[in-house]
Amino acid sequence: MSAPAHHSVRTAASESAVAHHGEHLDVLIIGAGVSGIDAAHHVRTACPWARFAVLEGRERIGGTWDLFRYPGVRSDSDMFTYSFPWYPWPSSRTIGQGEQIRAYIEDAARRDGTFDNIRFGHRVVRTAWDSDDACWTVTVAKLDADGQPGEPFEITANFIISCTGYYRYEQGYLPKWDGVEDFEGQMIHPQHWPKDADVTGKRVVVIGSGATAVTLVPELARTAEKVTMLQRSPSYMLSSPTVNLPTKLGIRLLPKKVRGDVLRLAYVGVTLGTYQISRNLPGFMKRALRTQLAWQLPRGFEIDRHFKPDYEPWDQRLCVVADGDLFGAIRRGRAEVVTEHIDRFIPSGIQLRSGETIDADIVVTATGLEIQVGGGNEMIVDGDKVDVSQRLTYKGSMLQGVPNMAMIIGYTNASWTLKADLSCGFVARVIAHMERSGLRSVTPVDDDAEVAAENLLGLKSGYIARADDRLPRQGVRHPWRNEQSYFKDHRALKRGSVTDRHLLYT
Repeated sequence: MSAPAHHSVRTAASESAVAHHGEHLDVLIIGAGVSGIDAAHHVRTACPWARFAVLEGRERIGGTWDLFRYPGVRSDSDMFTYSFPWYPWPSSRTIGQGEQIRAYIEDAARRDGTFDNIRFGHRVVRTAWDSDDACWTVTVAKLDADGQPGEPFEITANFIISCTGYYRYEQGYLPKWDGVEDFEGQMIHPQHWPKDADVTGKRVVVIGSGATAVTLVPELARTAEKVTMLQRSPSYMLSSPTVNLPTKLGIRLLPKKVRGDVLRLAYVGVTLGTYQISRNLPGFMKRALRTQLAWQLPRGFEIDRHFKPDYEPWDQRLCVVADGDLFGAIRRGRAEVVTEHIDRFIPSGIQLRSGETIDADIVVTATGLEIQVGGGNEMIVDGDKVDVSQRLTYKGSMLQGVPNMAMIIGYTNASWTLKADLSCGFVARVIAHMERSGLRSVTPVDDDAEVAAENLLGLKSGYIARADDRLPRQGVRHPWRNEQSYFKDHRALKRGSVTDRHLLYT
C-alpha cells in the first residue's frame, strides 16, 4: 500500500534533518518516569507509525522512584489513581512502597513494549526549534559510568514530550544555617541517602514537616535510640490505611476487566471530595483532622502546638500518615515532635531560638525540593531563548508560543498520574491529527490580552513559592487555566477537540 500524499511533508523534513544532524525521530520523549512511560504508551497507541525514543538520564527506569531511596519511601497518593489506566495497580495496597512502584513502572513498560525504546544515561542539555525545518534539534550528552557527560551529539525530532517533572534531581533544597561546619555528627539529605547509613542506637533529628519527614520518622524510629521531628511550623496530617476492607472486597468481587476503572473512579471521588470539603468547608475539615489526631496521639499531647498549621487545609498538600505509623512511634516514645526555629548548629547537635538544644548523632535535612523545569535543558525557539516563567500553559499540557512541544505536569491536589495520563492522551491525539492532516507544527497562541497570569500550581508550599520565577504561569480562564480538577480536565483533554482557536496549526 502506498503512503498518503501528505506523508511527503514529514518525510521531507525528516530527510533534511538527517542530512544535517543524523538520527531523526517523529516523537522524542524526555524522561522514563511515570509520565514518560505513559506518554510512550499513548504515542504507540494513537500514532503507531511514529518513530520515537525515550531519553532517560539515569540508568534505571522510574524517575522519582529510582532517585529516592531513603528508608520507607512510599507514595503519598493512593496507587489506584497513581497507576496507569491501561495497566491497573496489581496489589491491594493503597499506599505503595518506593521500590514496588519503580518495579511496577518497569513492568508496565515491558508489557507495553516501550522498554526497548528507552535510552538510559542520555541527558538532554538543549532543545532548539527551527520553524523553517519545522523540527527540533536536540543536543544530548551520553553519561559515563560515573555520571559524567561525554561529547554532546545531536538528533532531531518533529515533536517533543517533556516528562521530567518539576524538581531538580541533582540536589534538594537546603537552608543556610549558622554553625553547620561545627556539627560533629553526620548530615544526610533524603534525596541522596547513603547506602551504608546506619541509625541503630543513634540519636536522630529529622528537620522538616512534609511528606518525606513524616515517612522517615517512624521508619528510623524502629532502630534509632530516639528520633526527633524538628519543624519550624506544622503541617496537616491525615492517617490512611495501606490496605482497607472495601478495596480488598472490590478486588475480590469485581470482574477484572472493570476492576481498575471502578477503583480508580472511587478513589478519584474520595480524593476530590476531600479537597472540595477542605476548600469550601475549611473549619469542618480542620475539626475532622484534629479529632483523628486526638484518637491516635497520647493523652495530653499538645496537638495545637505541633499539628495546627497557620494556613487552611490544602493551601499546601495534606501529609498522608500510612497506618498512623508516625503517631504510633510517638505513643511508644520512640519519636517526638519539636516545633521551634533553629538558631544554629553546635558540635553536639542543634541549638534552638528558645535556648534549648537537641543532641544528635545524625541530622536528616528533609527540607524540601529544588524546582527545575524541563530537566534543566535550555530551550530555544527560532534563535530566542524561552523564559518559561513568562509563558502560559495551554490546558496544563503545552506552552504558549512554543511549537510542537508538550510539558507534562500532574496534579498537586490528587495523584500526579491522573492529569499526566489525560495530558499524554491529548498530546498523542494532537500528533495523530497533524499526521492525518498533513500539518507540520502546532503552537498554542494566546489571542486574549485580558488573560491575566498567576501561579501555576495553586499551592503555598515553600518549594513552590521559592520557584515562582521559574515555573510557567496559568491564566484565569480556560484553556489557559490549570484546573486541578480531574472531571473538568477529562472533558477538556480526553473528550475535547484537538482543534480550537488557541491552537495554531501550520
